[in-house]
Amino acid sequence: MLTRPTPAERSATLPGDELVDADVVMDRAFSLPAPPEAVWPWLVQLGKRRAGWYFPALLERAIPPARRGLRHLDAQHLDLAEGDVIPDWGGRDATFTVASIDPPHHLLHTSTRGRTHLTWCLRLTPEGKGGSRLHLRLRMAPVKHPVLAARLGGLVDQLTVMGLAGGLRERVRSGG
Repeated sequence: MLTRPTPAERSATLPGDELVDADVVMDRAFSLPAPPEAVWPWLVQLGKRRAGWYFPALLERAIPPARRGLRHLDAQHLDLAEGDVIPDWGGRDATFTVASIDPPHHLLHTSTRGRTHLTWCLRLTPEGKGGSRLHLRLRMAPVKHPVLAARLGGLVDQLTVMGLAGGLRERVRSGG
């Protein structure tokens, strides 16, 4: 289940916040039943032409097999460094560039879509006895229609992150 970010998470300064004077900020967060060190490799291998995007098995049945996210860790996708470019689903030429990586604490991506600059930070923190909290922050500017982007884009973001939360929970429980 996706939970709302706590007030402390929403007000926290995350890596990359200083890179985009955002018109739109989307914070999402959820808990996982594994420590950050066990979750980290799953985050590193995310991406188009890498391990894909994770959805729960029930949802993946509706996705063609070739487009489903990996359900195991794959050594060829676990090497990621600053400056690496990862293709994205946001358009034929859409990519993310790894701007900062601090295992197992955060992974920061940057991108430009048209004239809009964005950052996407994934921050892992320990939670409870052996669990993790994943906080995702997307920042965008300039945005021509910020209210529309926040509402419609926010709905799309919410749904994809809900899928990620469920799929990632299944994967970390299985151990990869």
